[in-house]
Amino acid sequence: MKLSSKGRYAVMALTDLAKFDPKGPVSLRDISLRQGISLVYLEQLFLKLKKSKIVNSVRGNKGGYILSKKPSEIKISDVFVAVDEKIKTIGCEKQSKQGCNGRLSKCITHDLWDELGDYINEFFKKKNIGDLINQTKFN
Repeated sequence: MKLSSKGRYAVMALTDLAKFDPKGPVSLRDISLRQGISLVYLEQLFLKLKKSKIVNSVRGNKGGYILSKKPSEIKISDVFVAVDEKIKTIGCEKQSKQGCNGRLSKCITHDLWDELGDYINEFFKKKNIGDLINQTKFN
């Protein structure tokens, strides 16, 4: 399975934002410092999250970002879609007639990995940012 840093960091940043959001807009600089994520990288991720209407930006001296909906309404799968993260357990495209190994047939274990991918994606559809807030202990 392949999960890139953009998916992991987007979920981390949104969980941090959800934790501090009730106090007002949260700056990306603060998230960057708390989570150890590059500020430039966060700016790129939050442009995508804003475009997908997961967060809203607030301008001004005390500006930053706020969630556009309750943490419990933000599915992890929606975050992945917003930042172009694809969870893949197979090397080929799911509907492709071509196999994972470049041959005409699919590899002998293709269906196993394909089924695992379905389970993983269903798991992320059931989990939300609110779940993470409730099970995470913050400093």
